[in-house]
Amino acid sequence: MQSLLKFIQKYSNFLIFIILEVVAFLLLTSYNEYPKSSVLSTSNVIVAFNYKVADDVASYFRLRAVNTQLQEENAQLRNRLAELENLIEDSVEQTAYQYAHLDYTCIPAKVIQLTTNKQHNYLTINKGRRDSLYQGMGVRNSEGVVGIVTTVSERFAVVIPIVNTYSKISAKFLKNGYYATVEWDGKDYRFAKLEDVASHMDVAKGDTIVTSGLSPVFPADIPLAVIEDVYLGEGDSYYTIRVRLQTDFRKLNYVQVIDNHTFHEENELMEHAN
Repeated sequence: MQSLLKFIQKYSNFLIFIILEVVAFLLLTSYNEYPKSSVLSTSNVIVAFNYKVADDVASYFRLRAVNTQLQEENAQLRNRLAELENLIEDSVEQTAYQYAHLDYTCIPAKVIQLTTNKQHNYLTINKGRRDSLYQGMGVRNSEGVVGIVTTVSERFAVVIPIVNTYSKISAKFLKNGYYATVEWDGKDYRFAKLEDVASHMDVAKGDTIVTSGLSPVFPADIPLAVIEDVYLGEGDSYYTIRVRLQTDFRKLNYVQVIDNHTFHEENELMEHAN
């Protein structure tokens, strides 16, 4: 108590000045409309700014949950689409082989590691054996084909993307169903080559290339690429074709792993046939 009294006595003039300033300010804002409105407006701006900052911070931390939810919803929508396609195919009595290729579901996953500047690029996803992943599964995203699962651990999986010189994806022209193969030449992650297109084919810039559905890895008609350049030299039997890949690998964050329910059965039959 003695110390408090000494403090008040020592700074009494300053404290009286502060009290008088506060009283004067209250009188000014209470009985004069313009200063009063100015003070209220300024305080409202400050409060609104604080709320906006708080909301922005909260929104940032909600992004991961939102992205995860969107991926799960995308996978559910793809699964529902596959079911509807099954019903359509069944209603027109398509063959059992075509029907089987539509019997699949999608498992959402996040890309946790990726390279695009090497000859043998790989990407790692955060789903593994405990999530029912196995070697040979196709991987796609909302844009198109990503690659094929090559190695699986308990919680993770490694994927060979299209942008790997070991990668070969069975493809076809959307406009006429003519089969071809998409391969990467190891140069630019945005482009690849379209092989095995005979010179008698009608080929044009802008043609859409999709998956062929000839293997259990990918269902038919998933977007793959669009023809960028076409060249046919005199006497050539096959076109030289450069395609622009539908998937932008530099922006790849989330994918869906395709689980073909008849994969092992089809794969086993193909191996015996060979």
